[in-house]
Amino acid sequence: MLRSGHPQPSAYYHRVTLNNGIRVVSERMPAVRSVSLGVWVNVGSRDEQEREQGVAHFIEHMLFKGTSRRSADAISREIDQLGGELNAFTSRETTTFYFKVIDHDLTKAISLLADIFRHSTFAPREVAKEKQVILEEIRMVEDDPEDYVHDLHTFSALKPDPLGRPILGNTKTVADLRRSNLISFRSQHYRPENIVIAVAGKFELQPLIGALSKTFGKIETTAHPTNHRSQPHIEPGLMVRTKRLTQTHLCLGTKGLRRDHPDQYALALLNSMLGGSVSSRLFREIREKRGLAYSIYSSLSSFEDIGLLTIYAATRQSETLRVMSLIMKELNKFHAGAFEVGELKRAKGQLKGSLLLGLESTGSRMAKLAKDEMDYGRPVSVKEIMSEIDRVRTHHIRRLSHDLVDTKFQTVTTLGPLARKHLQSVLSTN
Repeated sequence: MLRSGHPQPSAYYHRVTLNNGIRVVSERMPAVRSVSLGVWVNVGSRDEQEREQGVAHFIEHMLFKGTSRRSADAISREIDQLGGELNAFTSRETTTFYFKVIDHDLTKAISLLADIFRHSTFAPREVAKEKQVILEEIRMVEDDPEDYVHDLHTFSALKPDPLGRPILGNTKTVADLRRSNLISFRSQHYRPENIVIAVAGKFELQPLIGALSKTFGKIETTAHPTNHRSQPHIEPGLMVRTKRLTQTHLCLGTKGLRRDHPDQYALALLNSMLGGSVSSRLFREIREKRGLAYSIYSSLSSFEDIGLLTIYAATRQSETLRVMSLIMKELNKFHAGAFEVGELKRAKGQLKGSLLLGLESTGSRMAKLAKDEMDYGRPVSVKEIMSEIDRVRTHHIRRLSHDLVDTKFQTVTTLGPLARKHLQSVLSTN
């Protein structure tokens, strides 16, 4: 519901574009002693070709494995000496490298991060070694039922689009990746126009911009821009993966919204009411009233052009069908627009509180700055978000529930000791 006439950003907020096109967004927090800086690249697993699945994540790993100036061991020792945190992560749409340090170490940390970002050598020996590490990481995910069923579910819901593929890739594609694939992909996507640097914490603006200009400002464009992203759509259906486990892990999903959709806050409130809090319907009905699951929740995944609303539960095999029936019952209530007195008010309080508490750290502030710039091209103030949450009324939730919570978007994924025919019988009767 983001509207025109937006509140002015804080006096502590600044936006600068370096000479090469990299955008720098920052927010001073004078009362703290730390500073967090993140380099956000607009590339993730959805930008990979089928034969290069896992390459974006592989590159994230390799940037810590040695540069023309520092060995991998030297990088590790320097990180420890700074006494802060230097790390990275890859998502389906972005790759992020970030640090959090004491304010007087900011320049040193920028120098280190810029070196690994610009001058990593991708030494063949390190590539071969890290390939084995990533293959173990894939196996580790497959041994974690909760993580693995979410990966399976996203793939099932969004296939055959690249957005649905696992971020880590698979054992075959990762095993087949070569150094040349990594260098080519980085050259193609790690371009100034794809990069946002976000900074939050204690710093002085001019020295910060000066340090970034001397380091990240030297990055040059090395390839013609390409964008392989296609418009995905939901593929409703049932995926059953049998595995010897003590519980059945299941995901039931429906359509969500793209991350900049005008109804994003109404959907966030719907999610809170359904399974996103301890007072939500699913938590009360399945865990608190009946004790059928320890873990039961709903969550949102919002991307550039599509979204998913996913319910997860884990329960013993004998109760799986009962849990599924209860989930379907609550979804049918939402689809029919049946809401409890005070339900929306509680959801608003929960959403506002989690937002405010989440923004108390420099790291979370830094992440919000980057996402606002990448999603909207401007800062979105907390005051504006609170106002948008307050604007949501029951009829907004009712309309959204009717539009999204629909069997034509319904995708079910299970992992564990359960036969497909049993699940089909439950789904057909609901």
